[in-house]
Amino acid sequence: MAYAPAVVFLLCALTIVKAERNHSNVIKLGSSLSPNSNLSSWLSPSGHFGFGFYPQGNGFAVGIQLVNDLSLTKAEQSIVVWTAQRDGPLVSSNSMLLLTRDGLLLQTEQGKQVPITENLSKEARSAAMLDYGNFVVYDHRSQVIWQSFDSPTDTILGGQNLTSGMYLVSSVSSNNHSSGRYWLQMQTDGNLVSYQINITTPEASYWSSNTHGDMTLSLEVRGFLVLLPETGTGSAHPLANGSYDPRNNRTIIYRATLEAEGIFRLYLHNYSVMSRSSKVLIVWSNLDDQCEVKGVCGFNSYCALIFGKTNKTECHCYPGFNPNDEFPGCYKNGGYDGCTGNEDQRLRYNMASIDHMSWPGDHPYSVVRLEKLQVCSDSCLKDCSCKAVLYINGSCNKYKLPLRYGRTSPGISATGFIKVAETHNLQPLVKNETKNSRGLIVILALSLGSIACICFAFAVSSFTIYVYRLKRYKKLLDHTKVGLAEELFSLQSFSYSELEDVTHGFKDELGRGTFGAVYKGTLSTSNKVVAVKRLEKVVEEGVREFKAEITTIGRTHHRNLVQLLGFCIEGSRKLLVYEYMSNGSLARLLFNKAVPVRPSWRERVGIVLDVAKAVLYLHEECGVHIIHCNLKPQNILLDHTWTAKISDFGLARLLVPNDETKISIGGEQRSTYLAPEWQKNALISVKSDIYSFGIVLLETVCCRKNIELKVSAPDEMILSSWAYKCFKAREVYKLVEDDDQNVDLKTLERMIKVGLWCVQDDPGLRPLMKNVILMLEGTTGIPVPPSPELPKPVDF
Repeated sequence: MAYAPAVVFLLCALTIVKAERNHSNVIKLGSSLSPNSNLSSWLSPSGHFGFGFYPQGNGFAVGIQLVNDLSLTKAEQSIVVWTAQRDGPLVSSNSMLLLTRDGLLLQTEQGKQVPITENLSKEARSAAMLDYGNFVVYDHRSQVIWQSFDSPTDTILGGQNLTSGMYLVSSVSSNNHSSGRYWLQMQTDGNLVSYQINITTPEASYWSSNTHGDMTLSLEVRGFLVLLPETGTGSAHPLANGSYDPRNNRTIIYRATLEAEGIFRLYLHNYSVMSRSSKVLIVWSNLDDQCEVKGVCGFNSYCALIFGKTNKTECHCYPGFNPNDEFPGCYKNGGYDGCTGNEDQRLRYNMASIDHMSWPGDHPYSVVRLEKLQVCSDSCLKDCSCKAVLYINGSCNKYKLPLRYGRTSPGISATGFIKVAETHNLQPLVKNETKNSRGLIVILALSLGSIACICFAFAVSSFTIYVYRLKRYKKLLDHTKVGLAEELFSLQSFSYSELEDVTHGFKDELGRGTFGAVYKGTLSTSNKVVAVKRLEKVVEEGVREFKAEITTIGRTHHRNLVQLLGFCIEGSRKLLVYEYMSNGSLARLLFNKAVPVRPSWRERVGIVLDVAKAVLYLHEECGVHIIHCNLKPQNILLDHTWTAKISDFGLARLLVPNDETKISIGGEQRSTYLAPEWQKNALISVKSDIYSFGIVLLETVCCRKNIELKVSAPDEMILSSWAYKCFKAREVYKLVEDDDQNVDLKTLERMIKVGLWCVQDDPGLRPLMKNVILMLEGTTGIPVPPSPELPKPVDF
C-alpha cells in the first residue's frame, strides 16, 4: 500500500512553491548585490531569510541566513543555513553578486567570475528567496532550474529532504562555515549515519538510525523529522515530532543542523509578530552526551563530563601530554617512553592511572587474561611497545600511540594506565623524630653553614668571570667587521640599517620557521632580489663562534643548496642574506589548496632526486660534514627553473650548544619529520636526516602530509604506515589515486620502497644517502623493506 502521508506532503510542498512564486519578490536579470552597499542580500517576503553576503573572518562569504531576531540587524544575530562555495577563498568588500542568463555569478575584486548556480539546463530569467529558506532560479516559463535545497551544507529546513546518497557536513565553528570535521550521510542502504572527518568505515561511525531500504530524511514544515521510504511503500521511521503552534500571531520555522561538534539537532524558531523577536528551542538531538562523538577531543586526549553540570563536557590530555594549538588533541611531553638499554624500566617510567576509562573504537595490539590490576600495569611497564593499558574484568588490553576516542564516565568499570617518564628518582625518606634530635640539629647547622660558604664563593667567582667575558665581548665587537672581512671574503657584510632599507622595514614576510622570519628585499646596488633571514633564539656564544658557523655555510657550494650571499652582526642582531627562490617552498606547492597546479609526476621525481643529492653533499662531500637536523618541505625551496634547493642547513649548531652530544627537542622543533631517536634523547647522526628525507619523499610522491586527519579510512591517517600496507598488498596506485598526472607505477613502487627503508625505526636499517640515490635512479636493486614502526605523532 502506498504511503499516503508522503504523497500528501509532496503535494503540499508543490503548492507552497507555486504560491510563493506568485507572491515573492522576484529578482530580475541584471540585479546585483555588494557587501559594501546598502543592498547586501535579497530578503524573502517575510524577511526571515536573506540570500547574499555575510561576514566571515577577514572577508565575506555568500549564503542564506535565517534572521534569528527581527528586532536586531547585526549579522551575528543571524544564523547561516546554507553556504555557496563554502571551502573556497573569502572575497573582499569590493566583490559583487550578479544574476545573469548563466545564473548567479560571484565577481571578485580581481574581476574573476565564479558560478554559484552551476550546470543550469536552461537560461536563467529570474530568481527568488522564498519564505521557507529555499533560494530558487527560474527559466522563462517560471520553472525552477536550480534551488539551494538540492545541495544542503550543514542544515536542512522545513520542507527540505536529504535523499539517498546526500549528506550534511558540519561547519568548522559557528563563525567559520567551511567544511568541518563531521558529516551525516543518508546512505544508499537506508541507514542515516554520523561519521567523523570523512571516514565512512563502520568503526568510525558514532550514531546511526538503524534503518534499511530506500529511505529519505524529510523535515516537514510542521517540524516532523522522519525517515520516509522513497518508493512510497514500507514504514516510516520518525526521529522527532515538532510542537507546531497554529496561532496567527506566531511564525514557526524549523531547522535541523549538524553542529560543529558533531551532534545533529532539530531547532524551533518561534517568531512573535507583535514583538518582532524570536525564541529558539532545541526540540531533539541525536546524542545527549558530547563524549559519544568520536574524535571530539582529538588524539591522545579524552572527553569527560563536567561534575555537577548536566551534558557539559571538557577535553583533557593524558598524563605526560600537552595540548596542541594547531590540531585538536595533545602531543607527547618530554622524552620517548620506551626501552633504553637493559635497565629496569620501573626506574625510568611509571604508570599513571585514570578510573572509569574507555577507548571505544581503538583496537589493542595485545589482549591477555590477568587476575590482578597491578600485574596488568606492570606488564605494560616492561613492554617496549606498550604506551597504555586498559584493565577491565580480568582482561589486560595493551595499546600503542596515538590513543583515540578516549572518554571517562561513572558507568564505566575499566581502569586505564598511561606510561609516563619519571620526573625524578628521589624517594621520600621517613625519619624517626624521637631519637638523636640534638645530633640532627648539629648536622643541619653545619650543613647550612657549608652551603652558605660554597654559595658565596660561587657568587664571587661567577662575577669575576662575567666581568672578564664582558670586556672580551666588547673587544670582539670592536673588531667584528675587520675579522669578518678577513675570514669571510666570499660573503658580503651588511649593516642592520642597510638590510632594513633593503627589505623596506621588514614588511614583505616570505615565511617563518624554526630559526626566525624571512623577508623579501632588493639590493640597491644590483637590483638583485634576495631573502633576508632574521635569526631568533640563537645561542649567545659570542661573535667568533657565530662567524665560524656562517663561514662553514658560506663555503658550501652546490646547485641544490640555497646560496648564502651575506650577513649582518650588530650586537644581538644577527641576519643572513640568501638568494631569492621565486617559486617558494615545496610545502606550499604540495599542501596549499590555494595553489592552482601541483608539480607534475616528473617534476616530483626530479625534486626528490635534487633533495637527495643536496643531502649527500652535506653528509659526505663538503669540507665540513653537516647534519641538517630540520629537513622538511618547508625548508625545501624551488627557484625559477623549478630546481629544488635545501635551505637552513648548518643552522642547527647555531640553535644548540656545539659541545652537546644529546640534543633535546624544544617546542618549536617538534615535528613528524624528526627521527625517533630525537624523542629518545639519543645520539643524532646522519641517519636522522635519512629518516626526515624518507618522510619528505613519501609526502612529495603522494602529495599529502604524513599525518592527515581528513581521510577516507583510519589506516590512511599515517602515510608511512598506509604506504607499507599498499606496498604489501601490491596496491601502490592507491597512494596517487587523486593524481591526474601520468604516474609511472614502476617508478612509484621503487620510490615507495626507498622511502620505507628510510623511515625505519632502527637507524641501523636506514641506508646511507649515496645508496639511496643509487636505488632511486634504478642503478641497484632494492630489497623488500620491513614494516616500519608507526611514527610517534608528537604533533598531537
